[in-house]
Amino acid sequence: MRQIVLDTETTGLEPGQGDRVIEVAAVELVNLLPTGLVFHKLVDPERDIPAEATRVHGFTSADLAGKPRFAEIAAEMLEFLGDAPIIAHNAPFDFGFLDAELHRCGHPRLDRGRMVDSLMLAKDRYPGMPNSLDALCRRLSVDNSMRSSHNAILDCRLLAQVYLELMGGKQPGLELASAGLSGGPILAVVESVEWVSQPIIVPVDRMAAHTAFVTAKVKDALWLKAPFGDGI
Repeated sequence: MRQIVLDTETTGLEPGQGDRVIEVAAVELVNLLPTGLVFHKLVDPERDIPAEATRVHGFTSADLAGKPRFAEIAAEMLEFLGDAPIIAHNAPFDFGFLDAELHRCGHPRLDRGRMVDSLMLAKDRYPGMPNSLDALCRRLSVDNSMRSSHNAILDCRLLAQVYLELMGGKQPGLELASAGLSGGPILAVVESVEWVSQPIIVPVDRMAAHTAFVTAKVKDALWLKAPFGDGI
């Protein structure tokens, strides 16, 4: 499944009061893992950058002089996003700014049905605890030592790791059907275990070998008897 991790930096907090996007970054995930494809643009906001905003992300007006305006990057950004779900931390903030920018240059707003708010996921998993990106990195052992200020592309890469952990850790990378195990037909699909975020597929020969081993070692196994049926 293709998903996009997205982050923006802005001149302030209120798009309705004239604040603008100054940086857009997006990282492609497939099956929860980064593919290496990224979208990253600095943007001329066509206005000043308040000092308090600079203290957050480090950008000044001089840094963005000569950069493209949002209207000049909008089509490329939308092409990269495609129709994939979009993951962002406090996603309504990023969607609100992008919607304002897209509307300003004549593009449709983003479909809110595509929005995945990792902040809400974190609050559901860790109620009553700090759930900022930095707090989640510390809790989930994601190295954020290089994050001295907000930076959209760095934050996307950190959030991609945090999101993987929120969705079940490294299990999606453990595919039993790969690297020599995928030659036979599939026998079983495990979907009901809480921490498994993707089905685990087991080839017939491996399941048969496991069943033979168990029945040889364990006599009168309960799971081989009624009402359990003929096996697991």
